Amino acid sequence: MLVGNYLHSHFESPAAHEAFLAEHPEIMASTGKTKGQLKKPYQVADAMIDTLEGDPEVMALYQGQKELIVTGQIGGVDWMGKLDCFADNHKYFADLKTTQDIYKRMWVDDNRSWGSFIEAYRYPLQMAVYQELVRQNYGTRSAPLIVAVSKQDPPDHEIVSIPQDLLDYWLNKVIELQPRIEAVKNGEVEPKRCERCEYCRATKRVSKIVSLYDLVS
Repeated sequence: MLVGNYLHSHFESPAAHEAFLAEHPEIMASTGKTKGQLKKPYQVADAMIDTLEGDPEVMALYQGQKELIVTGQIGGVDWMGKLDCFADNHKYFADLKTTQDIYKRMWVDDNRSWGSFIEAYRYPLQMAVYQELVRQNYGTRSAPLIVAVSKQDPPDHEIVSIPQDLLDYWLNKVIELQPRIEAVKNGEVEPKRCERCEYCRATKRVSKIVSLYDLVS
């Protein structure tokens, strides 16, 4: 998580990056031969930054208001989002995403099939919500663009668009599921366990023996 924040703060502003470094001295090695140097994950993050900044197309696209807060209501429920970069012409907003390998296929539970890391982590849902909040605040349906960068050596990178029909699907899904989500949050109904998320892993109690064939969907 901190690696992502390190990357984001760099692209927000020099002041934001300096503030991040001051708030997180733990990212620096404190012992051994590398004392005073960035720990390995943040050296990788620096390589990712260099990769993005070394591409004129990426830097031309990543211009506008940085870390912009947008708020609104969807289905009568308050929502808030933070746009990494909102273009001055309001035609698009860009969102930085890091991953191990941009082209690595991952299992997508929603589709019960293989897909990209963007689908696996439900980023289209997040972008659909952000797009709707932008529409409410600015009166335009801006296109979300994922600026993806990998943690490989050297890092790979891409600018990725999301089809509008997929964004529409996820916005409708949010509206459809929101009443139950609110009921779970308010303690009115019990959540349905997925046994995969952070909450389920933290509260898991083994109730049966599973076959090794059940370990991979």
